[in-house]
Amino acid sequence: MTEILVKVGVNAVALLAAATFVPEVRLDPRDKIEDWVMILLIALVFALVNSYIKPIVKMLAMPVGMLTMGMIAFVINALMLLATAWLVYLAPVQSALNSDFAFTIGKYPPSFGYETIGAAVVASVLISIVATVLDILLLPRKVVGL
Repeated sequence: MTEILVKVGVNAVALLAAATFVPEVRLDPRDKIEDWVMILLIALVFALVNSYIKPIVKMLAMPVGMLTMGMIAFVINALMLLATAWLVYLAPVQSALNSDFAFTIGKYPPSFGYETIGAAVVASVLISIVATVLDILLLPRKVVGL
């Protein structure tokens, strides 16, 4: 249980970093508690997508990954980020909280353009860097057994 909470927290920080440094990524808390709950829900969806869907996609893309020497991983990470944005867009949680909160990459969802792909790739690289740094900083937690 603790591991999933840590993973959601790391993903929330990484998503906020991507929204801060990549102009096309919109994830804007307005200091309302509902917005922070939405960020945690988005981070949970992102953690679930990365835990369950990403391994299947990576396995299916393994032949292409061998041909491109692993560069397909950037595309897969971007697709997982876009899948998260799409799932959050479809989720009824937003309307349940009566929030005008939005998580968009480029103009996706609902519209898809060329800037969406570039923003998703740049954001996924930044998210990977932030998540890796936070995992390294939190490594003593695993050594101690928390």
